Amino acid sequence: MANTSMQDRFYQRLDPQGQILGLFDLLPSVSFFVKDRRGRFIALNRRGCDYCGVANEEDAIGRTDHDFFPKRRADEYRADDLTVLETGRAIRNRIESAPEAEGSPRLVMTSKIPLRDRNGKVIGIAGFSRQVDQLRSPGGTVAAFADVIAHLHRHYDDHLTTPELATMADLSVSQFERRFRKAFGCSVRQYLVRVRVENAAKRLTETRQTISQIALATGFYDHAHFSRSFRRLMKLSPSEYRRQYQSTSRWGRK
Repeated sequence: MANTSMQDRFYQRLDPQGQILGLFDLLPSVSFFVKDRRGRFIALNRRGCDYCGVANEEDAIGRTDHDFFPKRRADEYRADDLTVLETGRAIRNRIESAPEAEGSPRLVMTSKIPLRDRNGKVIGIAGFSRQVDQLRSPGGTVAAFADVIAHLHRHYDDHLTTPELATMADLSVSQFERRFRKAFGCSVRQYLVRVRVENAAKRLTETRQTISQIALATGFYDHAHFSRSFRRLMKLSPSEYRRQYQSTSRWGRK
């Protein structure tokens, strides 16, 4: 109890401007953010500013994900925010699309926690995200899969099997599946499908390949398998996605 009181007294002496938050600027691979209940940015570190395309934190304060990111991705981020706000429970290690140009194949691992006022009411969220293929810090369950993740991103179009990936991680299949799900919040097959869909989305807007050609080029069995997987993740069919986003792609502007 004495230690807790000492901690409380120390925090009460701190300047209220959030000096500790400055530490996140020293983590170049981590995007850190704080939002209020309306989804407006209250704090953002250097990497977060890079994602938003702003020069400094002040340019983002009061604005939302919809001011910076494609609508589909901003809607995904807002849905996660609302889950945390309404339930008061954290989201840990959620794999999602990187906050970059639509069609980017990169993924990030995101965690979000509720922020409460002195009366215990949830008034906002804080969170951070890290690009998945940069999770190479020593130790930890996630870092142990760094080589597997890099292999998935390089060879997503190949016929990849779970036993092959488990061998790469020097684990049995059951250990591999259990630890992968614990680290990333999804199965390795679900992760691979998302990587394939993200790469397919990029091809849909930047090439003239047919949907069947894209399906095969990104590792799907056939057109039907691709279409089902794509719609489940993107909430649009491949053809609908192409029509909606092609106008903003490099090919669509030609």
